[in-house]
Amino acid sequence: MSNVTNRAATSRLTRAIRSARLLLHIASGLIQSAIYPHVSQSTQRRMAQKWSTRLLSILGVRLRYQGILPAAGTQRVMLAANHVSWLDVYSIMSVCPTRFVAKSEIRGWPLFGWLSNNVGTLFIERAKRSDTVRINDHIAEALNNGDRVVVFPEGGTSDGTVLHHFHASLLQSAVNVSAMLHPVAIRYTDMAGNISKAAAYFRISLLESVRQVLSQPHIDVELVFVEAIDSHGKNRRELARSAEHAIANALALPLPHKPSGKPSDLPDEQR
Repeated sequence: MSNVTNRAATSRLTRAIRSARLLLHIASGLIQSAIYPHVSQSTQRRMAQKWSTRLLSILGVRLRYQGILPAAGTQRVMLAANHVSWLDVYSIMSVCPTRFVAKSEIRGWPLFGWLSNNVGTLFIERAKRSDTVRINDHIAEALNNGDRVVVFPEGGTSDGTVLHHFHASLLQSAVNVSAMLHPVAIRYTDMAGNISKAAAYFRISLLESVRQVLSQPHIDVELVFVEAIDSHGKNRRELARSAEHAIANALALPLPHKPSGKPSDLPDEQR
């Protein structure tokens, strides 16, 4: 057998092992999620952080972060991040356990959807503009109860090479409760140090994305926690622009252009 064939066989074996470990880990997460709602908030955070860290390890995703994390015990903390991949959720969770706002379609994802629902993900009906009011009320309630909440103001994923316009709709909840808004910049790179296209969940199915990640020797993800923004006295559009500028600077990406002819505070999926 040639060296090329040996390398290919090893790659297939590695993917098979990773896939098996991934399925077992998801199964363990589903079991844990059954008791998740019945334990304390601090225990929930430990469980989520440990499970997410292990998931990244199985997938060969190596995480590093910089900046100042929200201090333990700080009340009314919201995080706003750029959105590249389904891995964003578990990368942030590994460092700063939170609840997430996600599109309702995720409920239908195999295994991951059930897991997300069981651990308190806040789902929004993107096709219903009126649902923004409901979800903002739920976010505000979660923030007042001491939960940290992450939103992705771009309203969708990118391939990691650009930053999309930040919509302000889901930041109204931060204004309503005078939360501290922590911008988080997310970047994935490959072995050569270039932006990892394999990490991006962009115009492909979840299964295809998982296969892409599993096929890589490893993927590096960097989280940059930018200085927090006090929402007191600001409106949601000011918060969106401040977070957008902070993340663009952290990623050295140009600021996105504001969509023309459309309201500036609603993601495309919510119009």
